[in-house]
Amino acid sequence: MKKNLLFPALLFTLFLINILVYFSDSGKGFSIVLFSKNYLLEILSILPPILILIGLFEVWVPKRVIEKAMGQSSGIKGILVSFLVGTAAMGPLYVAFPIGVSLLKKGASLLNTSIFLCVWASIKIPMILFEIKFLGLDFAVIRLTLTIPSIIVISLLLNMILKKSICNEKT
Repeated sequence: MKKNLLFPALLFTLFLINILVYFSDSGKGFSIVLFSKNYLLEILSILPPILILIGLFEVWVPKRVIEKAMGQSSGIKGILVSFLVGTAAMGPLYVAFPIGVSLLKKGASLLNTSIFLCVWASIKIPMILFEIKFLGLDFAVIRLTLTIPSIIVISLLLNMILKKSICNEKT
């Protein structure tokens, strides 16, 4: 199947599944439609402002700034910047992916971009504060102690695998 037809085919398949669910249990089918509508409205309220901010980022932030802070030669400083930006970020995870693409286009390394995405998904300052309040300081410290090295290992592995696949595609 062509790549440009994959998404419409997926949506049509989900639509058919929803019709089948509706006929087998109309309450669940209606619940699915209501949930989908609410989620779509949430996405439509969040995504346009984020895309505008990404556009402004593309225009206002020079490529050399990103290359210096998060580029291939940024070393430990780039990893720290990725962690700091990821923990300070706000919003759902689907907002982080367009930002990650923008970072890559501006010269951020794949390693630092994957660290940024992993940190956005798992370590945010408000989340840490809620963990401490509701689950205790011990839980938060243990989770961070396990999560931070995991993020680095996952990002290093991802970087190695994708660099190899990119090199294989070029040859």
